[in-house]
Amino acid sequence: MNLSIRIAVFFALPTVLVPTCALAESILGQLPTSPERIVSTVPSNDDGNPYGVAFVPGGFPSDGLLAPGDILVSNFNDSGGVQGTGTTIVSIAPGAQAVTFFQGPTGLGLSTALGVLRAGFVLVGNVPTANYGSAAEQGSLLVIDRYGNLVHKLASAAFLDGPWDLTVNDQGSIAQVFVSNVLNGTVTRLDVSLANGDFQIYGVNQIGHGYSWAPNSAAVVVGPTGLAYNPAADLLYVASTDDNKIFAIPSAKSTTMDVMRGLLVYSDSTHLHGPVGLALAPNGHLIASNGDAVFAGGSPNELVEFTQTGEFVAQYQVDPGAPGAAFGLAFSYDPVNPRFATVDDNQNTLDIWNLH
Repeated sequence: MNLSIRIAVFFALPTVLVPTCALAESILGQLPTSPERIVSTVPSNDDGNPYGVAFVPGGFPSDGLLAPGDILVSNFNDSGGVQGTGTTIVSIAPGAQAVTFFQGPTGLGLSTALGVLRAGFVLVGNVPTANYGSAAEQGSLLVIDRYGNLVHKLASAAFLDGPWDLTVNDQGSIAQVFVSNVLNGTVTRLDVSLANGDFQIYGVNQIGHGYSWAPNSAAVVVGPTGLAYNPAADLLYVASTDDNKIFAIPSAKSTTMDVMRGLLVYSDSTHLHGPVGLALAPNGHLIASNGDAVFAGGSPNELVEFTQTGEFVAQYQVDPGAPGAAFGLAFSYDPVNPRFATVDDNQNTLDIWNLH
């Protein structure tokens, strides 16, 4: 399936106020020193370097390999540690160890772009590397059904040029899939119909551009990465790694305009060191993971919590070892069992906390 829908061009940014946080209480400030669970993310083929994290939401069909509350993790490296060659997604059920949910062909390089739709689909980006570990290539967005079968491979040099991260606004029969593209510094929105258990794209728009991107010896490439969507304010937050800043795109759900990066939300060289993963926490704050590939300084592998108006709240160190351990992170919004999970790339593990 190829994407070839023309984009609109945006010439002026409207004035939009970024809303304040819902609660002042800190998420990271309440985390215990050690997670409740630490689970290996290494599958049977020994892929490593876990990147993306996503919870399976409530309402997901029960007749497949996944159940609500399971956690998915995508792997970027193969068993030899070569970046951009991992092919697996593992699933971790509550209280269980990781099992392989999906394994694709050799050399995919599954990225942080990992999401789950209630209609029964898993989305994952892949950014392979030429000659096993050197330059990053265009890649694609893979659509996988609940049985672990690849059903669509979405490719577009314009709209999916290195799909590095994603987030979804899941509305049941339709959804908006927001994708950050690390090889051209843009953000794309895919408008998707999910009626009758099918996956069909009915609209494609580039809604953000101008994010800095560049090859990187440690991380292959750096550019726009983590995305977090606030449906109440219709704001899409973008963690721009190479810019070392967090931006927000207004009216993200329906706009056909293409903004220059959007509104600057957070710029803090003391606490931000190349943010990669990004998530909207249940308390209304944003949490970013520092990849340390650029602007390294202070303690490595930190998660940073800040308000939607750009005020620093707290930080938490995932791993005291070499930089590059913090990457994908996600929240479960289950009111009965709210949880938070983040990968530790140094250990090839997933750290899981219960939030009470």
